[in-house]
Amino acid sequence: MTPETITPAKVAAPRPSHQKRRARAAETRAGYGFLTPWLIGFFLLTVGPMAASLYLSFTDYDLFGAPEFIGLENYRNLFDDPRFRQSVVVTVTYVVIGTPIKLAASLAVAMLLNAKRKGLGFYRSAFYAPSLIAASVSVAIVWKAMFIDDGIVDQVLSLFGIHLGGWVGNPDMTMPMFVLLAVWAFGAPMVIFLAGLKQVPQELYEAAEVDGAGKVRKFLSITLPMLSPVIFFNLLMETIGAFQIFGSAFIISGGTGGPAGSTLFYTLYLYIRGFTDFKMGYASAMAWLLVVVVGIITVIFFRTSRSWVHYAGESK
Repeated sequence: MTPETITPAKVAAPRPSHQKRRARAAETRAGYGFLTPWLIGFFLLTVGPMAASLYLSFTDYDLFGAPEFIGLENYRNLFDDPRFRQSVVVTVTYVVIGTPIKLAASLAVAMLLNAKRKGLGFYRSAFYAPSLIAASVSVAIVWKAMFIDDGIVDQVLSLFGIHLGGWVGNPDMTMPMFVLLAVWAFGAPMVIFLAGLKQVPQELYEAAEVDGAGKVRKFLSITLPMLSPVIFFNLLMETIGAFQIFGSAFIISGGTGGPAGSTLFYTLYLYIRGFTDFKMGYASAMAWLLVVVVGIITVIFFRTSRSWVHYAGESK
């Protein structure tokens, strides 16, 4: 065979030396060594409890005696429980109403903060700060004090001739109160929207302005399509988070879900069944049903996103 007939495919790749193989093996062992604490925590604190709760969902377990296997009885009892159905209605109402309003508010503020003005750093920090403490017990206590009878909100509204007698004890006003609390903590999605707005090419707005497009047309034809991946991310994360509301509902309602079950959110009822009624098997079934429902909603979001989420450089 002449040198001219030798092709790259016929040239054997050089085999790594014994020292290189030993070095790679040492790096692999070091990598797994650094991962070991996380792996231990993942299996002991995440996978282990999840597997235990899955088993308990098929048992009658009161936290004190041994679990008694009862099959699908807990899951069948869920749909015969009127309080369970009420908790589903309350939670879905909160998700459907609160999430869009929160995202709309966060996008509106993000657009205001995207303009070049003095003191933007201060305003961004001020608007983001509530999201850092929104889930704390202290905020829930303050929120409850603001909306009780003769609270500061009731006093301000009375100046305009509106007398609601407090929102906390009014079943018709508890949901607006929780929605306001959610909207007040719009800092996290606002920051993500602001980052997305920074990535929109200004040339698109300049071209649209030359064509005579107004602010509304530029928002609908440029801003929203370019922000669709960010909107999708925020919508998905905020929806999942809304299904998990617990702390504020527990504090404001006193852990009872009142008045008249208007604050009986799903996770709060799960807590009541597990740690008040000592029906941990029933509570575990509720938890896994929530996991399945959230998983289904996530799949639906991803499937439907193909028709309205547009990525830069994506070919049709």
